[in-house]
Amino acid sequence: MKNLGWTIVLGLAALAAVLAAAFGQDQLYQTHAWILAGVTAIGAIIMLRQVGVAGEGPGDKTGYMDDPIRYGVILTTFWGVVGFLVGVVAALQLAFPELNIEPYLNFGRVRPLHTSAVIFAFGGTALITSSLYVVQRTCQTRVLSDNLTWFVFWGYQLFIVLAATGYLLGSTQGREYAEPEWYVDLWLTIVWVGYLVLFMGTLIKRKEPHIYVANWFYLAFIFTIALLHVVNNLSMPVSLLGSKSYSAFAGVQDALTQWWYGHNAVGFFLTAGFLGMMYYFMPKQANRPVYSYRLSIIHFWSLIFMYIWAGPHHLHYTALPDWAQTLGMVFSIMLWMPSWGGMINGLMTLSGAWDKIRTDPIIRMMVIAVAFYGMSTFEGPMMSIKAVNGLSHYTDWTIGHVHSGALGWVGMISFGMVYFLVPRLWNRKQLYSLRMVNWHFWLATLGIVVYAAVMWVSGITQGLMWREYDAEGFLVYSFAESVAALKPYYILRAIGGAMYLAGGLVMAYNVWMTIKGKTRDEKPIVVAHAASAQPAE
Repeated sequence: MKNLGWTIVLGLAALAAVLAAAFGQDQLYQTHAWILAGVTAIGAIIMLRQVGVAGEGPGDKTGYMDDPIRYGVILTTFWGVVGFLVGVVAALQLAFPELNIEPYLNFGRVRPLHTSAVIFAFGGTALITSSLYVVQRTCQTRVLSDNLTWFVFWGYQLFIVLAATGYLLGSTQGREYAEPEWYVDLWLTIVWVGYLVLFMGTLIKRKEPHIYVANWFYLAFIFTIALLHVVNNLSMPVSLLGSKSYSAFAGVQDALTQWWYGHNAVGFFLTAGFLGMMYYFMPKQANRPVYSYRLSIIHFWSLIFMYIWAGPHHLHYTALPDWAQTLGMVFSIMLWMPSWGGMINGLMTLSGAWDKIRTDPIIRMMVIAVAFYGMSTFEGPMMSIKAVNGLSHYTDWTIGHVHSGALGWVGMISFGMVYFLVPRLWNRKQLYSLRMVNWHFWLATLGIVVYAAVMWVSGITQGLMWREYDAEGFLVYSFAESVAALKPYYILRAIGGAMYLAGGLVMAYNVWMTIKGKTRDEKPIVVAHAASAQPAE
């Protein structure tokens, strides 16, 4: 019987998970074992019955494997809404502490849940989805292995569920980025290695001799994240039947390792990967070639060389040696140049097609994403300077900076990618409503502006209050007074986040109605469909 081998494997995995749950030494380990047992049992049943969950789609006629990409578009939209919702809840908890619901929904557990939902669930699913679409089209070939593709896709979704439940149950490794438990990290390592093999194997079997620049950025993102994840999460479990483990690093070495990981997660997960997205989807939507291919190559090599050194700028005025702090600062300032080279390349791709900003809301969304990329990559190097960092670090200014990049750059370019793919993957002539795309654009943009602006003001207020001394050399304000002064800004932040969430809900409805084949009486954006694989561009 077809899929019998996979059915046996999944059945054995379900049995092993049940045994692990039965003998697990703590609640979290048992909960995750039961989740794994349920997931593998459902997978075994689906394989046994040969049920096609995705079904046949129009993209299958092209010779490419598009079913996982369809799932990815839907889940990108879903995780985005979930992540934005949890973010609004976290913002309201800071403004109104009584909204902290013990024990599972207090801020200490909701905050890492929000971070992981937006970065790894929404952003990660968007990257896997878009990279699988782009590498097949630009290499003019099907993915290396259909089975490996499904394993990578659903294996990553399982990681998201395990990590999220771990955060809510209050068990992590207790470090800066609240990494999930050792066995969840191990599972992600297996999935990510599979992703690397899948992507590289597809590149190797390509029919197009040239490797398009977007694939260079995707490959750098996949490879470097694998390296970062493995080194940062080196740990020794206390027991194979428990969730507790101890990190391989301690003290200032642990701090340096975490920020080597943390800043390069920004550099390669949230920057390089989404630049790959920009370099493919923006020219395709504008129907224009990349402005300068030579500049894109310079952008790539300078970015990946410089970013890897910038992490120590998060550790100014700590026990880290001064030379290491200065090294991180210098490379951070140098990063401004390649980052803006990429921004200029993206914006100038619209040369000869600037009228599309007025007529095409999807292009408008991509342009604002690139603009926020430029603003964030100017602000980041500026904040790495020690004199500025002394005021900004540990304040809400950093929160504003992170969200202007995450919501403005990562969010907006991902929205543009979703709007680009949905009509093509489901063979629709156009989106359900371009007017709703426009509404989404303005809700998201205004939400980001409100959020970032109030966090800048809040952060500078914090920094100035913390360092205000009287004539005798005593602090003028207590920490509690600085917190009380920030409440109006926290309320405004929640409003900005709610606007961004509203835009996400508008997108979800638009995507759903497009998939169902509904349209409104609007002037369409022409969507070109291909009956067979097309040459790479």
